[in-house]
Amino acid sequence: MENWKFALSSIWGHKMRSILTMLGIIIGVAAVVIIMGLGNAMKNSVTSTFSSKQKDIQLYFQEKGEEEDLYAGLHTHENNHEVKPEWLEQIVKDIDGIDSYYFTNSATSTISYEKKKVDNASIIGVSKDYFNIKNYDIVAGRTLTDNDYSNFSRIILLDTVLADDLFGEGNYKSALNKVVSLSDKDYLVIGVYKTDQTPVSFDGLSGGAVMANTQVASEFGTKEIGSIYIHVNDIQNSMNLGNQAADMLTNISHIKGGQYAVPDNSKIVEEINSQFSIMTTVIGSIAAISLLVGGIGVMNIMLVSVTERTREIGLRKALGATRLKILSQFLIESVVLTVLGGLIGLLLAQLSVGALGNAMTLKGACISLDVALIAVLFSASIGVFFGMLPANKASKLDPIEALRYE
Repeated sequence: MENWKFALSSIWGHKMRSILTMLGIIIGVAAVVIIMGLGNAMKNSVTSTFSSKQKDIQLYFQEKGEEEDLYAGLHTHENNHEVKPEWLEQIVKDIDGIDSYYFTNSATSTISYEKKKVDNASIIGVSKDYFNIKNYDIVAGRTLTDNDYSNFSRIILLDTVLADDLFGEGNYKSALNKVVSLSDKDYLVIGVYKTDQTPVSFDGLSGGAVMANTQVASEFGTKEIGSIYIHVNDIQNSMNLGNQAADMLTNISHIKGGQYAVPDNSKIVEEINSQFSIMTTVIGSIAAISLLVGGIGVMNIMLVSVTERTREIGLRKALGATRLKILSQFLIESVVLTVLGGLIGLLLAQLSVGALGNAMTLKGACISLDVALIAVLFSASIGVFFGMLPANKASKLDPIEALRYE
């Protein structure tokens, strides 16, 4: 306890010097932990999007002899063969665990409103049950009705990203009943929705909009049934149900030259995990250099402290303090400085990760307990490593020579 008292009194007696000494540790720990926290949140967000355990399973046609598309889940497959809705209704009826289906088709276009425009916006055409299945949050307005499909109405729903760009952030109600232009044609905005998709984009698209699939086919020349999805209610068995549906669709359609298949996203998840781990490690290692600099700063200040307190060390040794006690006193002081700096860095990192996570709409952006513990232990190890030289120097001082020091 005596050594702790001496160490803490020394730190408290030189507050400004102690703060400046800790600065390198604070910055280093904060930088590394922020990178790890955001990196893990981004990895979890993206991998959850491409996880094999999804409720919406795409069925795509695989040509005979064609190698499996390992990255099929990264893009939408346009169906080039006729698919009748009654076939999918039969699949829903016959396979337990599949409760519905929907179609989509797609295009990209520039969307403009007055003087604002968004290039390369994703236009998704959807069948009638799409919004019931996806269960998106409709933040303003309404979704598509049966009349909208039968009347070929030129109406559109915008996602919150696109609505923010065209009408200002959060002004979703003001977007309703406004007319936006796509490909020199006018569309009435009837709703704004919020998706649960990851903010990390792989295709360069800038926000999205939804119309009836019949309208997209008419305006952009696509097929009414572009991509086929089934919706399962047993997420743990999604891949098995998807494969059953693909086999059944192949048999019902009597199609030749290939078969329907389900994208296996497990390889995508593995690749994403690998790339994010490498990126986080490399960037984290670069940021960790500041910890090395901070450790050197601690060592320099401790050497100065030993020189300043030479007479004090001599007096303690003359009064019976052992070499081990002197060594532990300065080691404790060094470790307290680095651990305190690490804790402050952790606090700053937690605040930063929370704020950046909200700004990037990353779910679960936080610092995990294991990362926090590693940061504290690493800070302590820096204190021991860089404090050993000054502590050893102090413990070896000759008490007579130390008392003579001016």
